[in-house]
Amino acid sequence: MTRRAFGDGGQSVIEFTGMVPIILVTLAVLWQSALVGYTFVLAGNAADKAVAAGARADGGGAAACARAAREDVTGGWSAAVTCAEDGDLYKAEVALDVPLLFPGVNLPVTVTGRAGASTERRDAP
Repeated sequence: MTRRAFGDGGQSVIEFTGMVPIILVTLAVLWQSALVGYTFVLAGNAADKAVAAGARADGGGAAACARAAREDVTGGWSAAVTCAEDGDLYKAEVALDVPLLFPGVNLPVTVTGRAGASTERRDAP
C-alpha cells in the first residue's frame, strides 16, 4: 500500500475559486431582477396614489397629483409625473428609470405606471 506524496485537499479551493465569478454574476442578475420588479411596483403604486389625490382635489389637481406621486418615490428613483383631467376621468402617469444595481445609476429603460379614476368634484348637484 503506497501513499501519495500530495493529497487532493487543494482541489476544493481551486473549484471554489473557479465558481466565485459565476456565483457573483448570478447574484448580480438576481439583484437586478429584483430592482426591475420593485421599479414596476413603485411606478404603479405612485400612479395610484397620484390619481387618487388628483381626482379628489378641486382646482389644483395637477399639483396634488404630482406631489402625491413624488411622496411615494424614494430618492434613488427619478420620476416624471404627468397628470391630466380627461372629461370625468382623471389620469396619472408616472415614469421611472430602472437603476443599474444601485439607485442613482440608471439603465436606459423606463418603467411606466398608469392609473385612472373618476373625478370627485364638489360642484356636482
